[in-house]
Amino acid sequence: MNHPADRPSDRPAGRREKTAPAGADLPDLSREAVPGEKIALAPGQLQLRPARRGKPPAHLADLTLDERIAAVEEMGLPGYRAKQLSVHYFEHFTTDPEDLTDLPKDRRQELVDRFFPPLLSVVSRQSADHGATQKFLWKLFDGPMVESVLMRYSDRVTLCISSEAGCGMNCPFCATGQMGLTRNLSAAEILEQVRIANKLLADGELPGGPGRVSNIVFMGMGEPLANYRPVATVCKRLNAPAPEGFGMGARHITVSTVGLAAAVRKLTAEKIPVTLAVSLHAPDDALRNELVPINTRFDIDEILDAAWEYFEATGRRVSIEYALIRDINDQAHRAQLLAERLIAKGGAHWIHVNPIPLNPVKGSKWTASDPFVEKQFVQTLRDAGISATIRDTRGSDIDGACGQLAAEVIETDEHREDREARIARVEAVAGAVD
Repeated sequence: MNHPADRPSDRPAGRREKTAPAGADLPDLSREAVPGEKIALAPGQLQLRPARRGKPPAHLADLTLDERIAAVEEMGLPGYRAKQLSVHYFEHFTTDPEDLTDLPKDRRQELVDRFFPPLLSVVSRQSADHGATQKFLWKLFDGPMVESVLMRYSDRVTLCISSEAGCGMNCPFCATGQMGLTRNLSAAEILEQVRIANKLLADGELPGGPGRVSNIVFMGMGEPLANYRPVATVCKRLNAPAPEGFGMGARHITVSTVGLAAAVRKLTAEKIPVTLAVSLHAPDDALRNELVPINTRFDIDEILDAAWEYFEATGRRVSIEYALIRDINDQAHRAQLLAERLIAKGGAHWIHVNPIPLNPVKGSKWTASDPFVEKQFVQTLRDAGISATIRDTRGSDIDGACGQLAAEVIETDEHREDREARIARVEAVAGAVD
């Protein structure tokens, strides 16, 4: 989808050329966690390698339909049994052997053990918004915790899912970012969050009667594109017609990233037409380097170039996520700069901006912008022709809103001193006017 009239005439064609990769002259900020020690990232430190590499048991949801058929036949059963198992999982949302009545009774438990090993167990379930919002804390098979949030609206049911246990991106305003990265989730561990939510809805366990998940957002714990292959597989399973997958429309699946431009380009090359959401949070590199440390590897121009290429390839408008932090990134000049930088990539038509009032995080003094400032920020974008909507924040009272998911946060004295020093740097940059 091209609109040359909306594109500045001086925009360079194609991908922006660089003399060296972003961050080539910077020290390697990634590290392996010390075995047995809790993770506490220093200010600006990225953790690009998981502390653990636990491999979950093989599960039906990890396999394509052809692979499921081959696995069933290896057990001495006809291939059509794979489709029956897939129907139970992706259409009936069940893994209970008592429900598998169309399968041989004497083989049901064996099939469940082989294809549906337990991957998640619920630790806690909290409710808000009169039951319309539910936050789940899950324990993975090897001990790490992850969270997901189910939100029911009048016209849709949205599930916010986790793709990693923790996160290594270390954004200072995000609770998950303070955890460090324990490990990546498998495709089946991610899909189990969806399957269980669908089972609860189908059984009428949420207010509003029976239903099913209609929208998926990869905005739970973790940086989805840092766990690229399982997340790409999950997108395909979500979109594939039953019984291959859940049969959801690709436009109802949103994958967020803090700015892994190379992974966005992989997503583009694979022609996975989900909605891409870029968590930008600042329009200038000086501030974004502090708020979103991956910006030292892929700066704003680089991630916006990759996002534009995704739009050109898929025709899907890109969402720009922007947490509004009082007196940090909500100034009028930053709203104007954001509009200018987005339009410079190809006009106002290719993006939709979602300003998000910052949700409170334990240990942080930062708060949401004043409502009047929020309105001014949005109006500046709209005056420039950019579509913009303040995003609803559900579940903040149960720490289930954006930026609040954290199964465990370690705060040592040293870490607190580091964090406070970092906050001081952010505030100094935020207050500087070019």
